[in-house]
Amino acid sequence: MSKTFWQSGHRPTLIMAFLYFDIAFMVWNLLGPLAPIIAGELGLSPAQKGFIVAVPTLAGAVLRLVNGFFVDRIGQKITGAVGQVIVIAGLFAGWYYGVHSLEGVIAIGVILGFAGASFAVALPLASRWYPPEHQGKAMGIAGMGNSGTVFAAVFAPLLAKAFGWNNVLGLALIPLIAVFVLYMVLVKDSPHQPPAKTTREYLAGYWKMLGETDAWWFILFYGVTFGGFVGLGGSLPSWYTGELGMTPIHAGYATAACVFAGSLVRPFGGALADRIGGIKTLSYVYILAAVLLAFISFAPTSFGIIFPLFFAVMAALGVGNGAVFQLVPQRFRHEIGVMTGLVGFGGGVGGFYLASSLGLAKQWTGTPSAGFLVFAALALVALAGLTSVKKRWRTTWGAAIQGVRI
Repeated sequence: MSKTFWQSGHRPTLIMAFLYFDIAFMVWNLLGPLAPIIAGELGLSPAQKGFIVAVPTLAGAVLRLVNGFFVDRIGQKITGAVGQVIVIAGLFAGWYYGVHSLEGVIAIGVILGFAGASFAVALPLASRWYPPEHQGKAMGIAGMGNSGTVFAAVFAPLLAKAFGWNNVLGLALIPLIAVFVLYMVLVKDSPHQPPAKTTREYLAGYWKMLGETDAWWFILFYGVTFGGFVGLGGSLPSWYTGELGMTPIHAGYATAACVFAGSLVRPFGGALADRIGGIKTLSYVYILAAVLLAFISFAPTSFGIIFPLFFAVMAALGVGNGAVFQLVPQRFRHEIGVMTGLVGFGGGVGGFYLASSLGLAKQWTGTPSAGFLVFAALALVALAGLTSVKKRWRTTWGAAIQGVRI
């Protein structure tokens, strides 16, 4: 990374945007690696197991809309601080009083949704400090906080075996509180904030964005890339334990490797989009993801065959996540808070759909293969949509941005 990039923004805020997002993502995805253990203790069906994995994703999707509003209304730093306090308080209550029912797990899942909503804070924190030519790199670094899922996948099953899964909620408070303190000390809102608006104007801004065709395209595009990433990240522990008979700990290791691949390449996706254009990058991503998901749906249940496919599709989706957010700030730079909320909502809905559909497919057909195949078709729908808009994008708003490839 050149000095020009580092000198063009606020390095402590960028680093903390990543770290805050990373730990928030870790707790947001706690229920995924714990799901096989929780399901065994509470006697949950495959559909119920898929649902508890999906609840934090859906809650995070909805709350991202709320955070997108407050990011523009009261600033990124305060919005992120409030969300962190809610998560810390909720996990403390769950740990202290205990969780002993499906309803209790769902309630914890909703609280964890506040951690998932960190997406709508961390990305504007980074984006507003950096000029258009460095958006892909800045958003990629902040978005690499997706790697928090790795920590959840590796450590949650290990800690659950040693101390019980309910105590994992309490242990998660340690990094949460540490990062909260650093966040309050180091994070600084960019001076390049949108003009102040009234609450009515902000709500009107959401409606205005929903009236923009391009906003809906971005919602779909991120629903496939991020939705696929987070949906698979939460579902793989259950897939490995259910289909291959692996222990939760070994399933966590396998999941962590796949998630790490998708997280590590997100900055590469942003940088690649800066270099060859976000549209071209996304086109390759959707083709590769559709092919890999189709192979997964038909492949024999052998670890040696399936693991490389999961690894590759997570990496492809990670590249796509970086590419989408190279494009969003170019098209909606002055509405980045609202658009981050809306696009993040689309990603959360995509993750909820994939995680819950895999559980339903398992319960209805005895195998989750149909869920993978339908999501492969959705990737092809996104590819068709991208193909239909790319000429208009390049000749309208893309042509107005000097030196930036879309």
